[in-house]
Amino acid sequence: MTTPSRDGLSPEEWSSQRWETFQALLQRVRETNAFQSAHFPTLADCDQWSDFDEFVENCPFTGKNDLALDRQQNPPYGTNLTFPVEEYSCFHQTSGTMGEPMAWLDTEEDWNWMLGNWDRILEGAGVQSGTRCFFAFSFGPFLGFWTAYDAARKRGCLCIPGGGQGSEQRLRSILEHGAEYLFCTPTYALRLPEVAKQAGIDLRGHALRSIIVAGETGGSVPSFRRRVSEAWGKDLRVYDHYGMTEVGPVAFETPGGKGGLRVILESYFAEVVDPETKAPSSTGEGELVLTTLGRTGCPLFRYRTGDLVRAISQTDPDGFPALDLKDGILGRSDDMVVVRGVNVYPSSVDAIVRGFEEVMEYQVIHRKKGEMSEISLQVEAPESVAQALEAALKEAFSLRMPVGRAEPNSLPRFEMKARRWLTEE
Repeated sequence: MTTPSRDGLSPEEWSSQRWETFQALLQRVRETNAFQSAHFPTLADCDQWSDFDEFVENCPFTGKNDLALDRQQNPPYGTNLTFPVEEYSCFHQTSGTMGEPMAWLDTEEDWNWMLGNWDRILEGAGVQSGTRCFFAFSFGPFLGFWTAYDAARKRGCLCIPGGGQGSEQRLRSILEHGAEYLFCTPTYALRLPEVAKQAGIDLRGHALRSIIVAGETGGSVPSFRRRVSEAWGKDLRVYDHYGMTEVGPVAFETPGGKGGLRVILESYFAEVVDPETKAPSSTGEGELVLTTLGRTGCPLFRYRTGDLVRAISQTDPDGFPALDLKDGILGRSDDMVVVRGVNVYPSSVDAIVRGFEEVMEYQVIHRKKGEMSEISLQVEAPESVAQALEAALKEAFSLRMPVGRAEPNSLPRFEMKARRWLTEE
């Protein structure tokens, strides 16, 4: 299943074709997908709907718990499968929901649909045929940059995998092969220069043009982007993007090179809702809800991602609709902690910490005392910096968050998604 290209179409024609293509997907799914038929019973009437408004009126939200329960009751893949298992060729899994990872299967057609989405990301990042791309991730069962690797390969790039290598080996490979684009998490984009300094590796001769990041918040934060560029010793660009195993590659960096994300509306129907009431957000700020318009084999309709955004609906220079997520992904609804009545998101704390270049690594301790919560930090930085950071946090949140100094290289380092928050009961 492919979603309509904008080439040769007016905005009105594109919008009409987008709905018709999605309605055909709904009709295909209702025939054989047991999960969707049970969870979304009005799907049987989808051929009577005329637009996405009617789809929203009839379709319930889908949450991670719905998917996890289905897999528990119907192991190992659940019943959200439109085709027999024999027709699926790609396997990946999430990092864990309800204590267990969730497996995801894709047909070849759906895999190519996701590669098409990644092609938009690569185009926006300036990745052209013949360039050299280094992928600094484990190549384990998580979707990660698998789709990016395959899309870059099909684009004609020389793709260099870093799976199975340590950080020092990856650095030497980036230098030896003249990699021009590095794909990794935001945390790892800063971790590699730190390793280079410790190992005595001179990065001044690297050929990197851009680091393409995902998997964590921060990729659109100006202070982080500046810090990464300075750490690598050249005026390279940080390029943010967003996706997840459950839905695929969702957004590329908003044109202009200043961060923020633009949802690929050819492939996704997006909503923003209040995470508590589930009502549409009147301000554009809230939880992102996504419907896949092309992943027929394992579709998701009105999926609550848990990711918090500030969305702006507008039109692009050609008159087509655009949905931009200002400042990228702000955080996750389930990561928020309430401290003395103040909502504190990990991404908000991270943005402030990243403003202090002397902080090499940090850890947050969230202590629960009955109904009360407290937050403190440990940072690898001079004492004066720890004191300045504590003052900055107090000014930002109107809360005292004690900041202590940790010894250099004593806090955990991360190659994939960082887990800096520890909760103590």
